[in-house]
Amino acid sequence: MFNISPANHEFDDEIQSKIDNKTKPLGALGELENLAKQLARVLGKDKPEITNPKLLVFAADHGIASSGVSIAPSEVTTQMVMNFVAGGAAINVFCRQVGLEMEVIDCGILQPLEGVEGVIDQRLGAGTAAIHKQAAMTLGAVKQGMEMARARIELHHQQGCNLIALGEMGIGNTSSAAAIMATVMGMNSADCVGRGTGIDAATLKRKQMLVEQALHIHESELTDPYSILACLGGFEIVQMTGAMLAAAERNMLVIVDGFIATAAAMVAVQINANVRDYMIFGHKSDERGHCMMMEYLQARPLLSLSMRLGEGSGAVLALPLIRAAAGFYNEMASFSDAGIEI
Repeated sequence: MFNISPANHEFDDEIQSKIDNKTKPLGALGELENLAKQLARVLGKDKPEITNPKLLVFAADHGIASSGVSIAPSEVTTQMVMNFVAGGAAINVFCRQVGLEMEVIDCGILQPLEGVEGVIDQRLGAGTAAIHKQAAMTLGAVKQGMEMARARIELHHQQGCNLIALGEMGIGNTSSAAAIMATVMGMNSADCVGRGTGIDAATLKRKQMLVEQALHIHESELTDPYSILACLGGFEIVQMTGAMLAAAERNMLVIVDGFIATAAAMVAVQINANVRDYMIFGHKSDERGHCMMMEYLQARPLLSLSMRLGEGSGAVLALPLIRAAAGFYNEMASFSDAGIEI
């Protein structure tokens, strides 16, 4: 479904030599040097530049939320989407600070936002089914969501975008993400389920029980990544997965946010392992399980700020570091340029 080439390693020695000959001690810029190397592999070794980046926030509701796995009811998903449109959420503030354009995509919140300017309609339904009772969606919905995401990425690609950041909004989506994590990593669900929005001990126990129930009733169906999404996913997780794959297919970089986005990244890697070469992990979420996800994907997140907000917040805050990595690679003098002999 997605034809993704691995990142080009042909010029690794040349790229590394260019980095090493900048006016600094070897390795002195730490992770920025590894990031610059990734940018050069994907965007070109001569002058990798970030052009017309975008943040895509995918929103949807989850049937499991009605069973009390969050401090907030599902209606808050719609309310937060309206907050995004009004420019009042944390993610709006961060986007303004770093100069990043943001768009909000309705993948399937409970109530359609007809006529609301600033919301892209890519609805797959009015929220998923409750995963602890039945499959979240059909395989047809998964494939439709992937194609919708691909079309959106293609539009941005045609407009000169070569980097997307991904965020999400959906009450109950940490339950889906935990179930996906447990399935992909072969883990006990209790070790994957965290407190999400800040639930108390009793709610956490209920959430763990429902996720375990979901894994049990779908056990025989969890045989491939598309079925995992159909049984356990969310409409926004499906479209984030599709967006990652479509972006990599177009040689675009992807900034992965926190726990929910990383669950989508895990499924994307199962669909096509080459997508991993295009992923930059913005931050390490404070949500339980995210650190283990990072280890599984052999990812080194750029930031560790004890955040667990979602919305794409960690991805957006990482953008200045990505620009800094490109900047030093492209603009910093070499020892010979500066007339420095060592």
